[in-house]
Amino acid sequence: MQSIYLPLAAVLLSACASAPTPQDVDAATRAAIASSFRAQGIAGMDRLANLQNQSNQACSEAMGQPLEASLAKAIEEANQKTVRPPADGRYVGDWREGERIAQNGRGLTWTDAPGALNGGSCHNCHQIGKAELSFGSIGPSLYQYGRLRGVADPAAPDSRAIVEYTWGKLWNAKGTNACSGMPRFGHAGILNEQQLRDVMALLLDPQSPVNAQ
Repeated sequence: MQSIYLPLAAVLLSACASAPTPQDVDAATRAAIASSFRAQGIAGMDRLANLQNQSNQACSEAMGQPLEASLAKAIEEANQKTVRPPADGRYVGDWREGERIAQNGRGLTWTDAPGALNGGSCHNCHQIGKAELSFGSIGPSLYQYGRLRGVADPAAPDSRAIVEYTWGKLWNAKGTNACSGMPRFGHAGILNEQQLRDVMALLLDPQSPVNAQ
């Protein structure tokens, strides 16, 4: 079976006399990826139509270094404009459902049925509750998220700012951090509005395991 790395290797080996340009490597990488995927189930080839959007491309090119301030600001402002508040004005749902979503890593694979609800897979990157024995550490701990931010009642007027911030973070994390690796749950359609409300409740409801002492 032909290796998926041959297109990239060909470019690199042909560059003995001169180093390949970033454009050469990028084109070879795209060719290698395109030759390695096929459409199956809900996983269509359209996912390869635009491998990187502006923010992803800029952050990749930065190679772990901070973006230039004006570029980071422009990316964040563009992504912030995509944040859409809940249609009915309700930001907070049921934390019990939110916990199930956060602990569920299922979804968006070729074996999933069209229209099936996805999980949030939050536990892969964050600590969620005190009782958890295993959790990811790529993202910050979410334990005590609401309590530390003073959200005693998510519906109270003085809690509005953190409620809207949290919704925006779930909808499109690049609106506040240009190079965030967090899935853009709302913007990308990974979670629907009701699921987002339930995750909001998990983070903000004083009775949820996130805010339990």
